[in-house]
Amino acid sequence: MEKRNSFKGSIGFVLAAAGSAVGLGNIWRFPYLAAKDGGGLFLFVYIVLALTFGFTLLTTEIAIGRKSKQSPLTAYTELKKGWKPLGILSCLVPVIILPYYVSIGGWVLKYFLLFLTGKGADAAVDGYFGGFITQELQPIITMGIFLLAVALIIYKGVNKGIEASSKIIMPLLFILVIGISVYALTIRFTDASGVTRTGLQGLKIYVVPDFTGITLKQFTTVVLDAMGQLFFSLSVAMGIMIAYGSYVSDDADLVKSINQIEFFDTLVAFLAGVMIIPAVYVFMGREGMSASGPSLMFVSIPKVFASMGTVGTVIGCLFFAMVLFAALTSAVSVMEAIVSSMMDEFKISRGKATVIEGIIAAVAGAIVCLGYNKLYFEVTLPTGSVAQILDIMDYISNNFLMPVVAIATCILVGWIIKPKTIIDEVEKNGQIMGRKRLYTVMIKYIAPVLLFILFLKSIGVLTVI
Repeated sequence: MEKRNSFKGSIGFVLAAAGSAVGLGNIWRFPYLAAKDGGGLFLFVYIVLALTFGFTLLTTEIAIGRKSKQSPLTAYTELKKGWKPLGILSCLVPVIILPYYVSIGGWVLKYFLLFLTGKGADAAVDGYFGGFITQELQPIITMGIFLLAVALIIYKGVNKGIEASSKIIMPLLFILVIGISVYALTIRFTDASGVTRTGLQGLKIYVVPDFTGITLKQFTTVVLDAMGQLFFSLSVAMGIMIAYGSYVSDDADLVKSINQIEFFDTLVAFLAGVMIIPAVYVFMGREGMSASGPSLMFVSIPKVFASMGTVGTVIGCLFFAMVLFAALTSAVSVMEAIVSSMMDEFKISRGKATVIEGIIAAVAGAIVCLGYNKLYFEVTLPTGSVAQILDIMDYISNNFLMPVVAIATCILVGWIIKPKTIIDEVEKNGQIMGRKRLYTVMIKYIAPVLLFILFLKSIGVLTVI
């Protein structure tokens, strides 16, 4: 059994955890939800939830990791005998997510190379994205290259791999995000009908709350959307923060680190909207803002860059470099949750665990890629949307398993081992946990109820809100 590594410094931990949190969910889901849910209203609800609900789940998982010094698969049994099934579910989430995440990472790599070689205008042609993902070989090759980069970082370990890469990638990512955000506010465009739109008008739509005709049902939708987004934004209920927490030294200031992770993540989520919403609004109007997920990233945004002319190629290249960094740091954290679990459960070396999981992810990733051609089929999900392989995996992990893991964690901590266990872990070096009363109320009562409502809605049972 290898000696358990730990992050050398708190900045390494904060950057790695923020890198995990800042992923595709922030970049392609946050701006869409903000545009859909009344701009500033969504932002306000999201920030309130981040400081209460998100803080509660993030603190719980990091503290569980540090207290148990175990990965998600084995951490829960360290806290309470008989809770191994929760560890299995918690580990199952990243196992399902990794294959489709690296497939999407391959798409991002393809688009980055396209803009880097000056062929970004090709991506704006109607049907280009569909043509690419329905090819049999190319998406598997780009997925393989992306997965190899992720596996190499994991193979190098906590200090030389995860911590070292985060210290380089995350500052670059922040610089790119801020630079592109500032540029997005300076653009203006006059369309064929003579209407001129500016980036600042797009920013106003994004940040000013729109209460027009808001009903209780719509407000509930905004709250549940913001809560669902927090899972992605903070990387909770995926076992990731337990794995990273287990590498935090006992003398680290957890209160400070958790506050910094919350701040960085909320800032990048907000700036993702500043990058995307004004630019899409300027060139495509309000109608263009309804796109989300892959269609926003790989269809709408390349059209925006094409509309910018020559400078669009440069901005597009920087944008997809930033998205590639975000996808890479997130995929690293997802794979680490699995690899650390294999090391703890089966007492095998990091190298062996990385190779085994790399092979499993490569095979499953290839199946995801083939889901758009050779293995294409359609299924209607309980939510009513039509899905194929990638969507089904996304649905099982995000709509089903993650809320279940979060609810069970709230029950374990809130009612069985008691909130004091987590609070004592956070405060063990004499630091004061400023929101401990809030934490206790959230973990025992509010979070489980909100999560249960979210769960019922996400599996299509609760349709009245």
